[in-house]
Amino acid sequence: MAKYFDVHPENPQPRTIRQVADSIRDGALVVYPTDSCFALGCRLGSRDGVERIRTIRQLDDRHHFTLVCRDFAQLGQFVHVDKDVFRAIKASTPGSYTFILPATREVPRKLLHPKKKTVGVRIPDHAVAQALLDELGEPLLSSTLLLPGEEEPMTQGWEIKERLDHVVDAVIDSGDCGTEPTTVVDFSGGEAEIVRKGAGDTSRFE
Repeated sequence: MAKYFDVHPENPQPRTIRQVADSIRDGALVVYPTDSCFALGCRLGSRDGVERIRTIRQLDDRHHFTLVCRDFAQLGQFVHVDKDVFRAIKASTPGSYTFILPATREVPRKLLHPKKKTVGVRIPDHAVAQALLDELGEPLLSSTLLLPGEEEPMTQGWEIKERLDHVVDAVIDSGDCGTEPTTVVDFSGGEAEIVRKGAGDTSRFE
């Protein structure tokens, strides 16, 4: 049965955030809010967490997982970023964007695109997500909480708790989340390629 945490959207309770971060370190799979929509998250090295996300979302091995990072310095540990790409990403973060980039050796092979050796990274503009990342001290391995056969993500924490009670370990609820996932921009070829138009403004990459 999943634990349910009701947190303040702008000033999340440190004790609660610490409790969730501890559970993630112990291998928990959690649902947490972001600046686009709710996401599934687990520790970067958690094989069990990865497989559980794949099962919940019915994903194949071509799916790009996302490393949700606290800041640009942390992001730079996990992906290769050249000068031009650096400026473009820096100007867009934090925000509702996911960037696909060549991964460094810090990223477990199982998380990479099998052919391109790339991974998605993002820095969310959301107080609760940032508080969790600060406490955790490492990225969250994440995927949008979009269930198979459904066109839009769920927006209510209590509904997520009811539907996923036996397949996730915790739900963090800070109020309504949006239904529009991040804008995905692929920089792995050197030029910006918009893979998905979402919550982030695409004009700067077109």
